[in-house]
Amino acid sequence: MRTTGPGDPAQAGAIPRLDFNPPHERVRGLEIVELAALHERRRRRGSRADLVHRVDFHTLTLITEGSAEHAVDFVTYPCRPGTLLWIRPGQVQRFVRPGTANGTQLLFTPAFPPHTSSADRLVKEWYGPACWQLGARPEYAVLSTLVGQMRAEYGRPVESVSAEILQLLLATVLLHIDRLPHPDNEGDPHAGGEVYARFRAELERSYATTRRAADYAHRLGYTVKTLTRACVAATGQPVKQVIDARVALEAQRLLAHTDEPVATIARRLGFVEATNFGKFFTRHLAVTPGAFRQTHQGG
Repeated sequence: MRTTGPGDPAQAGAIPRLDFNPPHERVRGLEIVELAALHERRRRRGSRADLVHRVDFHTLTLITEGSAEHAVDFVTYPCRPGTLLWIRPGQVQRFVRPGTANGTQLLFTPAFPPHTSSADRLVKEWYGPACWQLGARPEYAVLSTLVGQMRAEYGRPVESVSAEILQLLLATVLLHIDRLPHPDNEGDPHAGGEVYARFRAELERSYATTRRAADYAHRLGYTVKTLTRACVAATGQPVKQVIDARVALEAQRLLAHTDEPVATIARRLGFVEATNFGKFFTRHLAVTPGAFRQTHQGG
């Protein structure tokens, strides 16, 4: 991985990103690294472990020892043996407290899993749980075994590493994760069926241009009532709240980790007037955009 940040002209004004840069020429699109080795790599580069960064690839982390805290999109999760983290492209994350946690990270591009597998659907979904606490449950043993097999294949002499084996093993890992019960504090996107899946895809394309539920219903050929039923089944919230939550999330990302003026962020998110954006943000986060930015950039 290569870190880019505010000093990089290509990333000026953007959320700092970690670029994908796997060492294996024979296995393009996948890197497997121990969490402790990643932290050591960052320390050698002089990078702070607690800085927020954004990734354009998937990161699966299975914690095997120690403890730590990790934040994904401003939600902090405790990490201990049996914790599984899945950070998706576009999400922001930071090691709130790197602590003593160690485990294996699978970093992969959306194109790496085999497209013939139903795992391909999973990597295209930008939403979903970020953390499972598996503890010593049988699911942890299964995933630990599969990840161990991936590490063994990845560690073979370069000329004998099989990208196909790694792709199939990764697909198996993803399908096992798809079987896991959803965390108690998160909804189940599958409960919304095809309607919810289509809506979330359209929302990701259009959240910065419209926040009207009627617009999404018209584009998808549903009624607002149908979209609301699907959203309530998947998240417990009506469609308008799901739309607003997506806009509010992107606002938090941009406020916390860019230097763009509030008015510029407001325009990027489809607000004609910065004052309307300020009212929207305060209503949803119970804090003004300026105060939120100061809190998250103060460190």
